[in-house]
Amino acid sequence: MSAQPLLLIAAGGTGGHMFPAQALAEAMLHRGWRVKLSTDARGARYTQGFPHSTEIEEISSATFARGGLLAKAVVAPRLVLGTLASIWGFMRDKPAVVVGFGGYPTIPALSAAHLMKLPRMIHEQNGILGRVNKVFAPRVDAIACGTWPTDLPEGVEGHHTGNPVRRAILERAEAGYIAPGDYPMELLVIGGSQGARILSDVIPPAIAALPMQMLRNIRVSHQAREEDLERVVGFYAEQGINADVQVFFNDVPRRMTEAQLVISRAGASSVADLSVIGRPSILIPYAAATGDHQTANARGLVQAGGAIMIPESRLNVDAVAEHLLTVLDNPDAAMHMARAAAGFGKPDATEALVEMVEQLAAKGQST
Repeated sequence: MSAQPLLLIAAGGTGGHMFPAQALAEAMLHRGWRVKLSTDARGARYTQGFPHSTEIEEISSATFARGGLLAKAVVAPRLVLGTLASIWGFMRDKPAVVVGFGGYPTIPALSAAHLMKLPRMIHEQNGILGRVNKVFAPRVDAIACGTWPTDLPEGVEGHHTGNPVRRAILERAEAGYIAPGDYPMELLVIGGSQGARILSDVIPPAIAALPMQMLRNIRVSHQAREEDLERVVGFYAEQGINADVQVFFNDVPRRMTEAQLVISRAGASSVADLSVIGRPSILIPYAAATGDHQTANARGLVQAGGAIMIPESRLNVDAVAEHLLTVLDNPDAAMHMARAAAGFGKPDATEALVEMVEQLAAKGQST
């Protein structure tokens, strides 16, 4: 058995859970730990960014949130199987600490850690606990909060660490910002996988409504769902707008750094990335997000002066076009937003999380 301590990271199948998990994996490997990632098939799609020395384990998991009665009927057996597999795995290779980042795929690992009394903690990216983290909050040794304040169950204490960002984002922390002007400008539109259709409906015509002398300088990077791709590409082409439309950008850190303005959902990772790099943004919280947590995520950055928030209920072409013009036609205001966003960022979030993991490991060794 290796003398290096093992960190078991459990994370669900969305970028919001996987990107902070990746940041912690990178940092712990750098400190000489071994790292295993426990996820499901959905989460495995996000693992290409993880360091190669991360051991990836796909476990049996399921969610009660999707599917019909038959699909829901097999959830409990699959979670039990996943938990038994995790216990067996932990007996063969015992983790020093287990960290859950949310999502149903974290249930087996956290359940096994709870049953085996292993040091364990959760990290919540959003201002409102996700369903799984809410269940485990009273059953873990520590809770790291990415958004502050976080709505926690009574009697449960949280530690504000901020949301860890990937190394590629951290390397661009407070990168120099070029304010909008009469020269080439970049707009980045990132919608996330859920609820992205309305962004593809509203944002392109809002950009097209900008004055022609401004439009000729603009290049758009627009992330769209696969089913929306063809019509979004077609619209930009018809309007003569220089646009790169893709289902997924592998180089968001570069595009965000080069952007004069970012239009985005208010996922916790997106807000963290924007504030660490320091870019003005228009945030459109996903209305169907559990507990309206994206509005909670956006609030701090908006109050700091780094972002403009448009509730989805008020999202229309005119409103977006007006805000686009407010930023792109006012370089001083745009520069102020960039600085305010950077001032709001917590680039040391990963280090704060590392410290919590190492404290838990030390406590575990002494008991």
